Amino acid sequence: QVQLVESGGGLVQPGGSLRLSCAASGSIFKINAMGWYRQAPGKQRELVAAITRGGSTNYADSVKGRFTISGDNAKNLVSLQMNSLKPEDTAVYYCNAMDYNSIYYWGQGTQVTVSS
Repeated sequence: QVQLVESGGGLVQPGGSLRLSCAASGSIFKINAMGWYRQAPGKQRELVAAITRGGSTNYADSVKGRFTISGDNAKNLVSLQMNSLKPEDTAVYYCNAMDYNSIYYWGQGTQVTVSS
C-alpha cells in the first residue's frame, strides 16, 4: 500500500501563487509516477500534472506555463507550484500515485480557492 498526504491548499487572489506538496509513504518502491488531479464542483476529476520516476512531466493544456510539478525521490515528495492562478483553478486537488501494475492511490484532497 501507498499512503499520500497533501498540504498547501488555501485561499488566494487571482494572479497569486500557491504550492502544494504531497508526501508518499508505505510501499513507495512500487511507485512509477505521481501527479495531481483536481475536481471542481459539478465537474469530473481531471489530470493537472504528472511526473514519472525518471522525471518526465505532463501537463494539462489549461495549466501549461503556469504550473510546475517537481519530485524529490530522496524525500518521497512531489510538489506543484501554481502561479498566475485563475478563478477557474478553484477545485479540490488530489495527489495521485500510480504503481507499476497501474494501480492508483489517492490522497485525501486539499481545497484550492482562487477568489478576490
